Amino acid sequence: MSHQDSHDVVVIGAGASGLAAATALHAAGRDLVALEARDRIGGRLLSAPTSNPERALDLGATWFWDGEERVRALTMLSGIATFDQHLAGDSLLQETTGTRRLTGNLMDTPSRRFTAGSQAIATALAAMLPTESLRLNEPVTAIHMNGQGGLDVLTPTGTVHAEHVVLAVPPALALERIDFGGALPADLVRLARSTPVWMGAVAKVVAHYPRAFWREEGLAGAVFSRTGPLQEIHDMSGPDGEPAALFGFAHARTVRPGFEQAVTAQLARLFGPAAATPAVLHVQDWSAERWTAPSTVRHLADHSLFGHPLYQRPALDGRLHWASTETATDHAGHIEGALAAGARAAQSVLAASSSASDVTSGVTA
Repeated sequence: MSHQDSHDVVVIGAGASGLAAATALHAAGRDLVALEARDRIGGRLLSAPTSNPERALDLGATWFWDGEERVRALTMLSGIATFDQHLAGDSLLQETTGTRRLTGNLMDTPSRRFTAGSQAIATALAAMLPTESLRLNEPVTAIHMNGQGGLDVLTPTGTVHAEHVVLAVPPALALERIDFGGALPADLVRLARSTPVWMGAVAKVVAHYPRAFWREEGLAGAVFSRTGPLQEIHDMSGPDGEPAALFGFAHARTVRPGFEQAVTAQLARLFGPAAATPAVLHVQDWSAERWTAPSTVRHLADHSLFGHPLYQRPALDGRLHWASTETATDHAGHIEGALAAGARAAQSVLAASSSASDVTSGVTA
């Protein structure tokens, strides 16, 4: 059904950054709508359910660390259960000449995980919003200045008018999928097209087992491999080892026919025959996610562009505000960075709105 409506703010994307911006703007009394292209919220916060409804396995972002206060505060506010990443045991180094066991866990550092999966962060944020302010299956195709001092946001079902837009998707994806009518400055276009997408060129593999048998052998589940296909492996088991799982990262370019068999063969070489037959093997190729990765994602490698100063300044006459973890000045690529970028974008909208109100008041006084 076609719609045409107006809001103070349109937020594009309902991942962690978009939802953080939306909740901050809603709390400040702004009328907003969040448009999400997928049929779910969370973006790169994606958790696979298990037989225990209170525990899940993360296919996207997994950890948070000490000093990431936005994540910690949100878990406490929302009652999201967390636990320490398993660290105990020895690590493995896999080379072409064989595998070496190294004393202690040389891969992992102290961090925390979400018992119900990181997608619980998105669920908690969405719960703070009015139901009608979140629209799924609503990809944005264009953003145009409308000549009346605002922006028109076009979707397949209609047009939404807004005073401000928060763009909470990876910049390179936005430049490939959204028509800005040639209104963005050339230097900003070059920057956005060149900025890598966090996890965008990565496949994350999660092997779910009946029990964490590697711990029985004194292994931490931590592996660094020079032969692949998984280049690094970690223990993804839940509290007390349940659900039991290992996960690893692979270059997305290696995901082709035979990939799953190569993964289980690698796991078996590392951890023994029990590792060859996981109960479930999840392969999440983020480069194949239409609403995460642009077609150029495997060629974007300059991570120094994260948090670039141009992302800290609104575009389109101060009405387009950048918000995704790639634009964060601190903790870029982390959940913390996504929350911080969303909060910064919301503050930018509120500051611009306040300035406009001050000007209007001065004119009418």
